[in-house]
Amino acid sequence: MDLDRLVNVDDFHAAARARLDPMAYDYYRSGALGERTLAENERAWGRYAFRRRTLVGVADLDARTSVLGSDLSFPVMVAPTAFHRLADPEGEVATARAAAAAGTVMVASTLATVALEDVAATGAPRWFQLYVFTDRGLTRELVERAVAAGYTALVPTVDTPTIGIRDADQRNRFVLPPGMELANVTRVLGPDDARSGSALRAFSAQFDPSLTWRDIEWLAGLCDLPVVPKGVVHPDDARAALASGAAGVVVSNHGGRQLDGEPGTADVLPAVVDAVGDAGVVLVDGGIRRGTDVVKAVALGAAAVLVGRPVLWALAAGGQAGVERLLGLLRDEVLDTLRQLGVPRLADLGGAHVTRHP
Repeated sequence: MDLDRLVNVDDFHAAARARLDPMAYDYYRSGALGERTLAENERAWGRYAFRRRTLVGVADLDARTSVLGSDLSFPVMVAPTAFHRLADPEGEVATARAAAAAGTVMVASTLATVALEDVAATGAPRWFQLYVFTDRGLTRELVERAVAAGYTALVPTVDTPTIGIRDADQRNRFVLPPGMELANVTRVLGPDDARSGSALRAFSAQFDPSLTWRDIEWLAGLCDLPVVPKGVVHPDDARAALASGAAGVVVSNHGGRQLDGEPGTADVLPAVVDAVGDAGVVLVDGGIRRGTDVVKAVALGAAAVLVGRPVLWALAAGGQAGVERLLGLLRDEVLDTLRQLGVPRLADLGGAHVTRHP
């Protein structure tokens, strides 16, 4: 495929749909129930408009930033998403290499089809997403492995007491294809279950629906890595996260894949930012498709954004090269938006540069 002809996320989406197995495509694309939250995530960014300044002097632009010690060439990180080998044979390894080439961080998923140690072997800057399981020994083991493999932050997902109901997956009776496994959890599932088509169901049975913020406090005490819970949409939960020892939060509704009928993350971001204040870092994901969305998120107080589905589309369209091109296009769009907005440095961006439509 001529990747140069793909110039935005929609182009990558179309290319991925043409290449992916329909079951894999539906797994990546779908949301919970009626998919209202899935659609609302994208719509919400459109409710914010820019307040442009002129004659500022934008010959030299700087979109660099740093999040919890991780340097980013622009404020976009790769979100944790599952099963990258459904999109490309190299899976998460290809994604990690592309993130490194773009000067950003990959947040590797526990639900990976490549072991976390193999992702680390790429040398890419990396954080690790995990769940706090009923089997606390499994959780501890994953943390110890992540620490040993040089991951620099932990991102526990806190919005998944169980996997949400997704019509497409039920209709397709989603299973992993032969030759693919949940590479990080073969110990708890056993090699046969981890490689079976029903591996996701076996894995989800490990989720602990009794989880509370005290368990996040326990997790934060396991090592010296910063802990950034992912799945926070309420200001009170953001405060609870900080009180539990978290270094910040990820404002996220799981890409609309858990609870249908929630507001878009853009609409809940400002209240969470206010609740956190200077006590921690705020990241956000959900519906981010253009560089303009990235700039709006930072203007509303996010330190950076995480991008999920677009990376999967790019991986399916062109492997590592596809993800590199996508991230390069997003970086170009961020820089152009800063230039057009009259903001030469990302650090100068703030609430005065955006306004919300009624």
